[in-house]
Amino acid sequence: MRALARWSLAALLVAAGVGHLTTLRRGFRIAVPDWATRLLRTDKDTIVVVSGVVEVMLGLALALLPRERRRVGLAIAVFFVAVFPGNVHQWQQGTSAPGLDTDAKRLARLFLQPVLVAWAVWAGSGAGVSGASTPSR
Repeated sequence: MRALARWSLAALLVAAGVGHLTTLRRGFRIAVPDWATRLLRTDKDTIVVVSGVVEVMLGLALALLPRERRRVGLAIAVFFVAVFPGNVHQWQQGTSAPGLDTDAKRLARLFLQPVLVAWAVWAGSGAGVSGASTPSR
């Protein structure tokens, strides 16, 4: 079950990341809050591109680096926490983005975020490639 969760999350991240870099890029730019550009001292397109690259890299790492599974799962959870303020802003402002074109969908997304965080932590935990748990450092 955990392997299915891991592969599904990896596929979701890669697909979302590719969307950030291609067909959904404009829609994601619309959803980036103005405060994020001031905080990061860059433009909305750069934020969308970088977040897309990060999503692809995290998805690939989860799928291809079994010995780093726990760390990658935690990194994915941190990523999901980091984008949450933007999701809250999007809901407050009523800004539409791909798949989030109603207030109800934007609100539901907020409740989905903790599920994504838990999914990332759970999918990243468990036995390493040799069947033994990865040692702590």
